[in-house]
Amino acid sequence: MNVFIIAEAGVNHNGSFETACKMIDEAKRAGVDCIKFQTFKSDNLVSKSAKKAEYQKKTTGDGSQIEMLKNLELSFDDFIRLKEYCDKVGICFLSTPFDFDSIEFLKTIDMPFWKIPSGEITNYPYLVALAKTGWPVVMSTGMCDIKEIEDAIETLRANGTEDIKLLHCNTEYPTPFEDVNLSAMQTIRDYFKLEVGYSDHTKGIEVPIAAVALGATVIEKHFTLDRNMEGPDHKASLEPGELAQMVSSIRNIEKSIGTGIKVPSDSEKKNRIVARKSIVAKTAIGAGELFTEDNITVKRPGTGINPMRWNEVIGKKAKRDFEEDELIEI
Repeated sequence: MNVFIIAEAGVNHNGSFETACKMIDEAKRAGVDCIKFQTFKSDNLVSKSAKKAEYQKKTTGDGSQIEMLKNLELSFDDFIRLKEYCDKVGICFLSTPFDFDSIEFLKTIDMPFWKIPSGEITNYPYLVALAKTGWPVVMSTGMCDIKEIEDAIETLRANGTEDIKLLHCNTEYPTPFEDVNLSAMQTIRDYFKLEVGYSDHTKGIEVPIAAVALGATVIEKHFTLDRNMEGPDHKASLEPGELAQMVSSIRNIEKSIGTGIKVPSDSEKKNRIVARKSIVAKTAIGAGELFTEDNITVKRPGTGINPMRWNEVIGKKAKRDFEEDELIEI
């Protein structure tokens, strides 16, 4: 099992190219597979009257959504330079487009797949534009029911996309643990017969780790250089040390999942003779004496007759003398 881990930088660079580069460095240091940004033109993304989400108001105050986004926007030239820096550092670059100009721009940059955010899953023209490129798609499913996911998949497939992975997600920042509903990830997997993953907005690292144990093959998690920075998403993001800890934990879970075949591991086979028991003499036994429940018992080590052969031993004659605690032979 190989989980693809996406460090979601999003807009946590606060509109600064230099900060974005520092985030690339930290993502690489943490050991993730990919760092993801968000590419948009604010005027194309929201109307002047669009209001902020409640979590955005809590973290950035009042004001319109477009004012907030303009402060977080990077230029297309910035993204070209960020892609070049990712290539130099040796980490996969990814960015989610939020408008058609951004789709056209990102088509010119080498990316492994399109990452569709939860808010665009009902955007038919957007889905068609991405699907026509033929690129693989990883799609978040926050705020969705099964029918909406099904409609999006049908739209993508009808327009040229076959390789689709689905990420279970809850779009509340931060997501209350009681609203995560990780079991829905397995429901999505079983219903659509597709690979699934999890895009996480909870505090901490426990839930994405649990998602891997439940079968997630992609994990996406927001991170920031400092949770105390100003901006809409910092409070629901991991700091670099926490991101590294999450990656390390996920890699350990990958190793732990195994094949599903119940057999002794190579590392534990040597413990059999130490931890298991054998049939031994409970008292001194003379040659020709019958083995009975009064004169035999079971004790470590496990180098003698397996106690599961107990009934086979009972009633047989001792072929020689046995001292107390000596392994029985028949």
